[in-house]
Amino acid sequence: MKYKLIIIILLFTSCSGNYNTFRIDNSYNSKGFAYIYNEKDFLNKIIKKKLDNNSLQIAHNKLRPGSLIRITNIKTNDTIILKNSKRFQYPDFYKIIITKLVADEINLNLKLPLVEIIEVKKNKSFVAKKTKIYKEEENIHSKAPVESVTINNISKKKKAKNIAIKDKLYIIIAEFYSKDSARLLKKRITKELKNFDSKKLYINSRKSNKITLLSGPYNSINLMKNDYIQLKNFGFEELDISINE
Repeated sequence: MKYKLIIIILLFTSCSGNYNTFRIDNSYNSKGFAYIYNEKDFLNKIIKKKLDNNSLQIAHNKLRPGSLIRITNIKTNDTIILKNSKRFQYPDFYKIIITKLVADEINLNLKLPLVEIIEVKKNKSFVAKKTKIYKEEENIHSKAPVESVTINNISKKKKAKNIAIKDKLYIIIAEFYSKDSARLLKKRITKELKNFDSKKLYINSRKSNKITLLSGPYNSINLMKNDYIQLKNFGFEELDISINE
C-alpha cells in the first residue's frame, strides 16, 4: 500500500511533527536498539564491514565517518561520545552498531540494548573524549520526545526467539494536538490492517499538550517487531519506541 504521502498529507496535518529523526537544529537524534558487533555476522554477510571488538568503535548507516555521536544507555543514563568509525548498511532493526567494549562502557543490557543516539555538532559546548563516560550532560535534547527505531527482519538465517523482558515496550505511532485526529488514524489502521490486533491500539492523553496513539504493551521484542513491520508497510517510514509508558 502506498500511503506514505497520503497519510502525511491528509492525516498528519494536525500532528506535532515528530516523525522524523532530524530536528530543527539538523542534529540526528533517535532512540532504539543497538547492534552489538559480532564478527560471525560479518562472515555470514549480515553486516557489510568489520569492526574491532577490542576497541571503542561504532558504525552508523546515515551519519558520515568522523561524526561525533553521543550514545546514552536509556535505562542508566550512562553516556559516551565517540567518532563514527564507519558508515555502512546493517539490519534495519538497529539504530547503530557498537562493539562490546562500548556496551560495557555504558553498562548496556545486551538483552534489551536500548540507547539514545545524538549527533554532536562541533560547535556544541562540550568536547568528546573516546574513553570517558558523560553522566551529567543532560542539557541537550532533554525535552525531546522518544525518537524512532525502525524494525525489520534481522536475518533470514537466524531463527527469531521471543525472549520475554520485564520492561513493557510500546510503539508510538503518532502524536497529535487533537483527539479527533488520533481517533481518525486509529480507525483507519483498524479498518485497513486486517491482521493487526486493534486491541493493542489506544490513545494516551496523560501528558500535557500531547495526545499519543500507541500500540502495546509488548514484553517481547519480536512480538513488537511483527506489529511494527505491519505499521511500516501501511505507510509509516519512521516510528518511535517507548519503554514503560
